[in-house]
Amino acid sequence: MSLLEMRDVHVTYPGTAGQDVTAVAGVDLSVEAGQIVALVGESGCGKSSLGKAAVGLVPASRGAVLYEGRPLTPIGRKARPRAERRLQMVFQDPFSSLNPRRKVGDLIADGSRVGTADGLPPMRAEEALEQVGLPANAVGRFPHQFSGGQRQRIAIARVLAARPNCIVADEPISALDASAQASVARLLVDLVREMEMGLLFISHDLSIVRAIADVTMVMYLGRIAEAGPTDRAWNAPVHPYSQALIEAIPRPDGTGRLPSELPGDVPDPARPPSGCRFHPRCPRAIARCAEVEPARVAHAPGHDAACLVAEAERDAEGGSLPRREASSLGQSV
Repeated sequence: MSLLEMRDVHVTYPGTAGQDVTAVAGVDLSVEAGQIVALVGESGCGKSSLGKAAVGLVPASRGAVLYEGRPLTPIGRKARPRAERRLQMVFQDPFSSLNPRRKVGDLIADGSRVGTADGLPPMRAEEALEQVGLPANAVGRFPHQFSGGQRQRIAIARVLAARPNCIVADEPISALDASAQASVARLLVDLVREMEMGLLFISHDLSIVRAIADVTMVMYLGRIAEAGPTDRAWNAPVHPYSQALIEAIPRPDGTGRLPSELPGDVPDPARPPSGCRFHPRCPRAIARCAEVEPARVAHAPGHDAACLVAEAERDAEGGSLPRREASSLGQSV
């Protein structure tokens, strides 16, 4: 059974002139214990809205969010049911997610006071800090006395104090410098492997995702364009959007080749294109792409994509697609 599961989830916000904006338009995903699932895509694709829906911060306007097989209770004025308190979230900006007027020990104690399921005792602040590689005496200091990477570790420690079994991390390293990004990413991987947690890792940094994720899901304008094991999603990407994202990454291979740019911008989600949402920017689009919204179709075990052109190529090849090699990138963090 998956720890976190989303079935045909839609997230809609009120728009101007009575026109609603659908930020997430029918997404299915699951996260299992000990697994890292990465959600990637450009800004404006709906990744953060999906992450907030996954923990109940925004309600799903349609579809279902399940935690440990049961419907998740949206967060409201009442306390969240104790059975759901092991589902936690790490936010993007450690400079704004930590109250600057409170000491680190008090901030982490908030996580302990949330309470845990299964009668587990609360975690001491000092223990939580040690788990994220910070000294126990940090409890008496304030957030401004720490670097950005250390602050994000404090934010993770606060989450760990609730003894989670599943974490949603929304761009947890984007506000950090390169060395801090690698450090925090490595910390999250270690915690997932050691504690058998599930992790939904939301990011626009594909290089980090390649290094840490078991499964990669590529999101475009509220829908999943491609999903599969990370190795295959990188070495044999099927959807033109996935291929474009990979080709847009700088190549540290010493050849001096420049990354290719993806033309255009993400369309307004209040007025998505007809048919395939990517077709106005797609270099391989055909006339039918503007008319038919493609479903996700399997191209290999566990690997699917929503692309009419790729589907036609698969059928022409007798059920398999030609291998599309991605750029050579470093795989360590």
